[in-house]
Amino acid sequence: MFEDKYLVCKDCGNEFLFSASEQEFYAEKGFENEPGRCADCRRARKQQRNDFGRSRSREDRPMFKTVCAACGQQTSVPFEPTGDRPVYCRDCFQARQSRNNYTYR
Repeated sequence: MFEDKYLVCKDCGNEFLFSASEQEFYAEKGFENEPGRCADCRRARKQQRNDFGRSRSREDRPMFKTVCAACGQQTSVPFEPTGDRPVYCRDCFQARQSRNNYTYR
């Protein structure tokens, strides 16, 4: 039913093989469009997307100063406290988390 065919990559302009087995796989998955990029350009694009996600580090996030509801120390959190819920420093938050981790059987 499917036959090998050559497509042109929309990024690099090179021809690449869209094999019968790949076409069958696309049909099984319900994909309606043929691939627009060769394997190398797909891989490069995927890597670029992954690198973009990692490029924003924790240091880039805005931090907000507040006072820990448990110990009273000043701390910074990555969200703006609204005052309607308690905010904890890292140590107090982790201590509360470990106390609240129950084992259900």
